[in-house]
Order: sequence, then C-alpha cells, then structure tokens
Amino acid sequence: MISSDPTRDETTLGETQERAVNAADWIRENWSVWLNAGLRILLIIVIATVLRYVVRRAISRFITRMNRTVQSVDHTVLGGMLVNAERRRQRSEAIGSVLRSVASFMILGTAALMVLGVLNINLAPLLASAGVAGVALGFGARNLVTDFLSGVFMILEDQYGVGDVVDAGVASGTVIEVGLRVTKLRGDNGEIWYVRNGEVKRIGNLSQGWATAAVDVQVPYQADLERARSTIEECGVDLAKDEPWNEALWEPVTVLGLDSVTLDTVVIRVAAKTMPGKAVDVERELRWRIKLALDEAGIPIVDSQPVEVETPDDSGVGSPSSLAAAPAPPAPSNPPAR
Repeated sequence: MISSDPTRDETTLGETQERAVNAADWIRENWSVWLNAGLRILLIIVIATVLRYVVRRAISRFITRMNRTVQSVDHTVLGGMLVNAERRRQRSEAIGSVLRSVASFMILGTAALMVLGVLNINLAPLLASAGVAGVALGFGARNLVTDFLSGVFMILEDQYGVGDVVDAGVASGTVIEVGLRVTKLRGDNGEIWYVRNGEVKRIGNLSQGWATAAVDVQVPYQADLERARSTIEECGVDLAKDEPWNEALWEPVTVLGLDSVTLDTVVIRVAAKTMPGKAVDVERELRWRIKLALDEAGIPIVDSQPVEVETPDDSGVGSPSSLAAAPAPPAPSNPPAR
C-alpha cells in the first residue's frame, strides 16, 4: 500500500540521504587508515612469503651440496671414523627437514603476530591462551615431544647412523633408518626393532672409531714359546699383505704375550686394531691361519677343558668323571728272549 502522506515521505527520504552522507563522510575519513593497514598487511605477507622461500631454498641447496660431497667420497676415513654416504645423506636430510620446519614456523608465526598488531587486536589474551594450550598439549604429548627432541639431538650429535651396529639398551642391531621419533634396528636374526628415541638412555656404537680383534692361542706348557711367537707373527705379516685383510687391519698383528699360565697349558694373547665391524672376520681368519701354521711347525693347540671319561661304579654302570686327560694305557713289556 502506497502512503499518501507527503510529509512522512519527505522525512524518510531525508533520513536516508543523511545516513548516506554520514556513511560517505565516515568512509572518506577512514579510507586512508584502511588503505594504510591493508598495504602494511600485504607487505608483511609478501615479505614473509619471499623470506620463507629464500630461507628454505638456501637450506635445501646447502643439504644438496652436502649430499653431493658425500657421494664423491663414498667410503673414506675421516679422523678414524668410517664415513658412509647413506648415513650422511639421511643425517643431512633430517637436519634439513628440522631447519626448514623451524624457519617456516618462526617466519610465519612472526608475520601472523605482526598482522594482528596492524589490526589493533590485543595480543595479550591470545598469547596467554596459547601459552596455556601449549602447556596442556606439551603435558599430554610429553612422550612425543621427548622422542622428537631426543631424535634431534641424536642426529645433530651424530651418535649413530645408517649401517652402524649399536646397542641401545632396549634393543641392539644394525641401524637401517634414523628418524626424528623412531630409530629402526635390524637384529642378528633378521628382526626389525622400532626403538623410540626417548626410550634410549645410552648408546653403544660398535661402528665408530676402531675395533680390536683378539685371539687366544692355547699351547702346551712344554711348547717352544719363541718359536710359537715367531710363527704367529709371520701369520700376522702374511694376513696384512693379502686382500681384503690389508684394508681391514689398521695396525699390525701384535703378540701381546702370555695371558695365563697353568700346569698344563699357556695362553698366548694376539690382538690387532681393525676397521669397525670387521673384528669378528679378522679373528676367524687369524685363527685359521694360526692353526695351520702351528700344525706345520709341530706345535699343537690344546684345550684346557677337562675330558669326561667313564669309570664303572659299584653297579657296573659307567659314570662320568672329570679329569685333565684320560690316562694312557700301560705300554706292554718286552718278552724275555729265549
């Protein structure tokens, strides 16, 4: 229904015109502030985006250069430590991932706070709420945080890497993957252990530095020790000349001397410093050569373990008896000549 009151229509039109004028004046007064704030926000976002891209790009190029350097020297000895390309690659990739994440978090977080400041938003309640939420989240996920921080420090300190044989307390084996939360170990029987980094209290790395190959040679008490020493030393010299043992041996095979002396036997200790992880192989090869050389020299290798012999008891059933050696049967006497 169309109103027929001209006075009321004029009043409504006047109010509408006044509101439009007030809105135009308000926009005219504040457009510069809005434009300034918008430009500042846009500038902050552009700078944060460009800075994040540049920083992440620089970190990625640095990690790629490290990997190329490692590939050019796949297996070298640096300061007495075996450098493995895969180990160094995974370590550098993990460090790069951590650095990129930290850089992105810091840059974007700072940009977000600056944008909120431009919008004149009070940050004190927001920061207080975020602090409380962070404490609650950290308390609830403390195991996850512990695993992550432990993994970061393990990688940064280079405690172990891919290919290392380690004893982590809760499990032992060869490292096949190093992560920020979980480390994978392959056991001696082929099983794979998933070890959380936060549960590792100690690490025994058997692949860093050097290893010792030790062999005990047990010979009779009456054996010629000087001849045995020279024979064993010749075996060590021959072992150091042959492939691939010349690379596994880092120092000459050394006869340390007598490790123990009993009434029947003496034990000669032989040792050599070897490449990490090669001690067992060197020990087996050294035992093999020493055994053959001593047999050729006429020096027997004896066992000090007692020999179990059966002696009949009252019931006529044989029972075991521990003796140093079974008594030899008496030699038959020569019959008198007729």
